[in-house]
Amino acid sequence: PRGAAGPPAGAADGGLSSCPEPWAYDNERPAHTVSLPAYWIDACPVTNRAYLEFMEDGGYDRPRWWTPAGWEWRERSGKRAPAFWTREGGRWARRRFGRIEPLPPDEPVQHVCWYEADAYARWAGKRLPTEAEWEKAARHDPATGASRRFPWGDAGPGPEHANLGQRRLRPAPAGAFPAGVSPYGCHQMVGDVWEWTATGFTGYPGFRAFPYPEYSEVFFGDGYKVLRGGSWATHPSVARATFRNWDLPVRRQIFAGFRCARDAA
Repeated sequence: PRGAAGPPAGAADGGLSSCPEPWAYDNERPAHTVSLPAYWIDACPVTNRAYLEFMEDGGYDRPRWWTPAGWEWRERSGKRAPAFWTREGGRWARRRFGRIEPLPPDEPVQHVCWYEADAYARWAGKRLPTEAEWEKAARHDPATGASRRFPWGDAGPGPEHANLGQRRLRPAPAGAFPAGVSPYGCHQMVGDVWEWTATGFTGYPGFRAFPYPEYSEVFFGDGYKVLRGGSWATHPSVARATFRNWDLPVRRQIFAGFRCARDAA
């Protein structure tokens, strides 16, 4: 699948209360309403093929696509490709579990840091979605106005919905789970790769630490970025669309990728 989804302007639910989930982390609570302008969001995560186009167009060599902090990281680190990518016989390959294999072009790119994701989005004429935009595209049902537990509905994830729980030990090709598509036509918003968002990690309005302040609160405001959606290695029990992960923008060892968004105007 190609193209993008276009959630209209309006309110959407964010986070959750104690129901209907039997448990939830403090940073997922409390439930709240967010008003968003209309926007577009990619139907699928960015693939290896698409990311390679950014590389071949000199994306790692042009400061114009990078934030100042991102360019400083690129210069200091010397990185020119996602982690574990390597050139073999004039073509790109990747190291996976200690073995070198051809780069699968249609899988979501993974092992990119936030700075790389942000630079790609700028190069593509887009941006990273905010956390609220990502959640609306994943959960909101425009037909009913309600928010779902998962993109496909309220029933827990099955193998037909998402790539979770180390079933494949790698991302699945883009569009591999039509049964898991959100009401807006977004594929693979749960599973395959964690998705970087533009949002810094902090508590929702009315946040209360639980079960102890050190779980989430100590990471607020220190430059951590929110990731959403889970990866192929994520246990299905935490793969709901409200689950929030976070990491520093330099991290590449996690199974993280991204999709892009843009304003509707």
